[in-house]
Amino acid sequence: MEVKRDILWRVYLAFIGIVVFSVLILGRAVYIQQVQGSYWIGQANQQQQSLVEIDAQRGTIYSEDGSMLSTSIPYFDIYIDFLADGLREKDGKRFKENLDSLSMGLADLFKDQTAADYRRKLQTGYRKRDRYFLLKRNISFQEYKQLRALPLVKQGKDKSGFVAEVKDKRLNPFGLLANRTIGLSRAYIDSGGKMRNTNVGLEKTYDSLLRGESGKRVMRKIAVGVYVPVDGSEIEPENGKDVVTTLDVNIQDIAENALLKVMSSNECREGTCLVMEVKTGKVKAIANLRRRDDGTYGEDLNYAIQATEPGSTFKLATLLSLLEDRYITLNQHVDLEGGKWQVNGRTVFDTENHGHEVTVKEAFKMSSNVGMAKLAMANYAKNPNQFIEHLKRLHFNQYTGIDVLGETPPVVKTPKSRTWSATSVPWMSFGYEVMVSPLQTLMLYNAVANNGKMMKPYLVNSIQENGTAIHQNEPHVAIDSVCSSRTLQLLQECLNAVCQEPNGTGYNLFKNAPYKVAGKTGTALVADGNRGYADHIYQSSFAGYFPAEDPQYSCIVVIRNKPFARVYYGAAVAGPVFKEIADKLYAAHIQKDNIVARPSWKKDSSSYFFAGAKDDVKQVMDVLKWQYADSGKSDWVRLYQVDYKPVLTEQKVISKTMPDVRGMGLKDALYLLENMDVKVEVRGRGKVAVQSLAPGTALQKKQSVIIELNP
Repeated sequence: MEVKRDILWRVYLAFIGIVVFSVLILGRAVYIQQVQGSYWIGQANQQQQSLVEIDAQRGTIYSEDGSMLSTSIPYFDIYIDFLADGLREKDGKRFKENLDSLSMGLADLFKDQTAADYRRKLQTGYRKRDRYFLLKRNISFQEYKQLRALPLVKQGKDKSGFVAEVKDKRLNPFGLLANRTIGLSRAYIDSGGKMRNTNVGLEKTYDSLLRGESGKRVMRKIAVGVYVPVDGSEIEPENGKDVVTTLDVNIQDIAENALLKVMSSNECREGTCLVMEVKTGKVKAIANLRRRDDGTYGEDLNYAIQATEPGSTFKLATLLSLLEDRYITLNQHVDLEGGKWQVNGRTVFDTENHGHEVTVKEAFKMSSNVGMAKLAMANYAKNPNQFIEHLKRLHFNQYTGIDVLGETPPVVKTPKSRTWSATSVPWMSFGYEVMVSPLQTLMLYNAVANNGKMMKPYLVNSIQENGTAIHQNEPHVAIDSVCSSRTLQLLQECLNAVCQEPNGTGYNLFKNAPYKVAGKTGTALVADGNRGYADHIYQSSFAGYFPAEDPQYSCIVVIRNKPFARVYYGAAVAGPVFKEIADKLYAAHIQKDNIVARPSWKKDSSSYFFAGAKDDVKQVMDVLKWQYADSGKSDWVRLYQVDYKPVLTEQKVISKTMPDVRGMGLKDALYLLENMDVKVEVRGRGKVAVQSLAPGTALQKKQSVIIELNP
């Protein structure tokens, strides 16, 4: 009995221990679940979920006429969740029924694998129950639209398992057109392993507005390194603002092609070209090119805002100072010393022997370094600060303030400067020992064209959000008057003489032009880094405005030539670029007086002339019950009155050729012209009376055409 009791006691004790232990475990489980549950759920979520940024859609940069210069294009990475309920239900019936047709659709769409390859690929993902199966990277929006129409995919994300991740790529639709000014996008990987872009130009200047505000998204971890988005957990990003520039695509294209043509033929090192609207200061074109090692040209730096020794185009500032201080007159004589003059141990050279006694006006139009140096030395040597103050009043010692980053500081020496010498004044007088940017030089020439009013240059018209302007830039006057009206008139006379009078350095360039140009050539020997002036590298330039009698545009061209170039004078290198730009702008934008007018119809037809779609014209005639002769065989006709009787005649329409839209209503004229991919500017009301391009003129893509309407 004692043994039995001892055994039972031990059994009871063990049983009680087990019960107590079980109760403790159960109690602990209840405590963890009921009391600490929210804490541990949060800990699990932190390990399985992460918060990631959603990049906002970057704003678009537009030209003034609405053309996209830089925009973000969506690209898509396509994934498949093979554990989606719609794919797994009924033992994967939906997946199996659509597998073959989907595989054929994918093969036909992407053309990179056969239908059999895609079938095997999809089956593998389904068999492995892959929740984030990568199907395709970087497909375009058009491909994405076609993908969504394929079998299974078109049934939606829940039933197909197809998930698209959107990302943006920056695209310049016009390629290299104004590429450096708009902004180059260079990709790099940040410290977090994310692809980023660094920008320059307008992309960098207005980055805070263009990039918008990032959103947030919760991502759930489903495997090592694999996350999927959690539905309903997104904070939407705020898209970037749009930037509307002052640039004109057509003018920019003209400027870049003209610059490239001359630089290529002369193997020039680098060059820039600026076109500015005289009355507003709007920069309509800004081209920058540099020769690469392989002989091709591209954009790398914005040379238009890089300070260099300007050369002879700076003589306009010297002439302004001398005339404003009334030290000289244009008829005053100066001895050019045969093109060579010694001053304080240095020699000033002219590019050629211009003789001896000439007037100040002749010295300027022949671009004599000796003449300008002697005049500056004679009048400012004892008081150089008087000359320096003129340069400061013209803002040559200041940034232009143009709304794009990268402008380098100008340098205008003073007698307190470390490098000041007894020859600084004469050398500064013809554009040496002073550093200013082409844009600064252009501002002065533009001011002379604008009756003395210096405009602040600008590149951005407005900032827009959802098509509405939230900030508008207006023309800003930097200096009300750069000089007196008397001096201004004399400066204009001298600039006219350079291009319109014999012996002027620009005379041969423009003597047969149908319009007048006022401007100045420049040729400067420039240093080449540590090699100094040994390689005889010249900088050729031309600055001016047109038409001289009613200036609409100012322009400057600055080109740095190759070492020991055979052709390097400003009139021979920079001048042809200026002329080609001026010729094309005059023909396309300025020649208002020569807009094609109505032809000389028969005496009784001048007030009776209509044109349009044949069916529409005939319908009107039938409603009015007019009797008419019909000789028109095409879809477009013209309606004349001959001997007081209406006659329909054929209106020919040829692809890429300017049609005759005179007499048409606005609807028909716009239909014809916009189908030829031209930009139409409409003025007035009624039917078309005049058009800016003559019928039969060859049309270029995106070319501007003006049509004027009269009742």
